[in-house]
Amino acid sequence: MPTKPATGTAAPSRMAESPLLRLAASREADGQPFLQPHQLLAADRLARLVERARLGPRLTMSYDPARVSSGRGSGNSAAEMSDSAAAARRRLGLVAAAMPTDCWGVVIDVCGFGKGLQLVETERQWPRRSAKLVLRIGLEHLANIWGLSAGASGFEHGHQRHWLGERLPLIAEKPEAPA
Repeated sequence: MPTKPATGTAAPSRMAESPLLRLAASREADGQPFLQPHQLLAADRLARLVERARLGPRLTMSYDPARVSSGRGSGNSAAEMSDSAAAARRRLGLVAAAMPTDCWGVVIDVCGFGKGLQLVETERQWPRRSAKLVLRIGLEHLANIWGLSAGASGFEHGHQRHWLGERLPLIAEKPEAPA
């Protein structure tokens, strides 16, 4: 059964174990969800980018002879990296450079590496409940970088484009009576 945040939209599958769903389900004093849907979408996009960049540890054994005999370590070097992983790492570097340092650290730890908020606060020696505020600010920055916003924007009246000058009739207007 898919998990749903408080907004009623289906949650991305990568976030099923994430602390973000609990934050999305929690409400502020005015009744608004703590995390908005565009912030959750930004978190999911970051999680996908980290997954594509292959920054996580290997969880399975590799029987590749080059990796077994080389003894070089994790097999996560630039020579063994695919082009898509290298491109994803470059994009992560650009996003990291565009965000404030503390916000980036919390966002990548929680969304990218799946750390809990309490662990993030303990590692940084921050007061309780401070990581969730920095996370929300960071997710807003991330959403702005990727052009995501809380509301739709654009042309008020869009023009319909089609290749036919007018629509062809699919059913005859009046069937002719047989004579």
